[in-house]
Amino acid sequence: MAKSTVTSKGQTTIPAKVRAALRALPGTRLKWHVTPDGDVIVRAKTRSVLDLAGSLKTDKHVEVDDMSPWRR
Repeated sequence: MAKSTVTSKGQTTIPAKVRAALRALPGTRLKWHVTPDGDVIVRAKTRSVLDLAGSLKTDKHVEVDDMSPWRR
């Protein structure tokens, strides 16, 4: 288990093994989530939604009006 200490300024160093597992490089943004039972989930925001462009292949074209059936 990796450990770190929080400084008086609220800062800590992420252990190298954790950084490697998150693929966190300098400048990587971390998202922190505290669950109702007190567990903490940390996610590294290493990808942009733009990285997903072109990942879905389809031959079907759908008009905007067809995407919103409640607008008819």
